[in-house]
Amino acid sequence: MQTKEVNAMETSFLRPDLQESLAQSHIDPSKLSKFQRVILTTDGTLTEILEAYLLEKIQIVKLSEEVVAIAQDIEPLDITAGCETISRKILLQGKISRRNWIYAESIIVPERLDEFFRERLLKTQEPIGRLWLEHKVETFKEIIDSGREPSGDLSHYFKIKREDKLFSRTYRVFSNRKPIMMITEKFPEQFFVDV
Repeated sequence: MQTKEVNAMETSFLRPDLQESLAQSHIDPSKLSKFQRVILTTDGTLTEILEAYLLEKIQIVKLSEEVVAIAQDIEPLDITAGCETISRKILLQGKISRRNWIYAESIIVPERLDEFFRERLLKTQEPIGRLWLEHKVETFKEIIDSGREPSGDLSHYFKIKREDKLFSRTYRVFSNRKPIMMITEKFPEQFFVDV
């Protein structure tokens, strides 16, 4: 059986958006550890998935968060230049170990959020996934990109070398049939390797 046929069979269980994303990024799901595959291909709340895997509570560390008017259109969010957004960069960190597991960047369209949810997002240290649960926000997530890249400037957060690779996934979140945010999550390739 040819490699192309094998790869098609190995990803046929995935949703079409995931198959396309992995194919474009040249990431072979069969080469990932089981948990790396879970992170890159599921749309569950990552905080809870990490807590179950690591047996440790996860907290966020806000690196930056600001309200900005975007300079150019962002098609996946269906917004145009000048639209006000919340730009946020965080780490998902073990509450006891203080180890950083995930780096995430979000672009959020505040006018599409409930006022109380928006306020809690800006003023608390709660992960977005926990806020969705707390406020019973109905969401649909669509993965639009996956990748593998050198860690570069993010390496110091994970205590790895700049040339060590990070896996990433980018997805957009819908609520009430409108895209409300786009999130990119990154983690070192050497993390979550099956024992």
